Amino acid sequence: MSARALSPAVIRRFVILMMVATFVMFTVWAVVREYLEAPPGDYETRQGDILLTDRKYDEAIAKFSEALDRSPNHRGAMMGRAITLLQAERHDEAEAEFSHLIAFLTETVEPDDATGIGVLAAAYANRGILYDREGRFEAALADYQEALKIDAGAVEGPGLMHKVLLHARPSTVADRARYLQEQLALPESERVLHIPEIDARQRMHKP
Repeated sequence: MSARALSPAVIRRFVILMMVATFVMFTVWAVVREYLEAPPGDYETRQGDILLTDRKYDEAIAKFSEALDRSPNHRGAMMGRAITLLQAERHDEAEAEFSHLIAFLTETVEPDDATGIGVLAAAYANRGILYDREGRFEAALADYQEALKIDAGAVEGPGLMHKVLLHARPSTVADRARYLQEQLALPESERVLHIPEIDARQRMHKP
């Protein structure tokens, strides 16, 4: 059949199909290229971040674990899995993950590694939140103070990737540390260490 015999409707449909096919091809190629060019574990970590934000905790843990299978020392994946375990209220596992990450970073981060230092500060802050939720207030205060000493900016402003929890008026690490320090200085009978509406505004940090 010659092109002259094709109706305008057929030609239009053909053009649309070619446009769709081209778009799909380039989209697939972009995804494949991103996967192939990213450092090992980065792609899976980004997928885990999305699932964590959507509160799909089991799926997020699986993605972060997949990232760690590809890159056992991937700091973002270690942090992501620890935060997800905390959000899933698997506190013992979360504490172990945060403590492992803190020990690993303490041994490996160089003085000029700003990102690594920020992750270490965030790990202390997030473990402090875990202790805070469990009523271990002295331990929480110690971790908050350590986070602020290491890198106050990393746990106060926006992270390098995103904040996992978003609130209109979040309680900062410095705010909470200051409050706990004031309360722990009081006689035990006068302390008010747990205020649900304030504690709920605590946000976790993922550089």
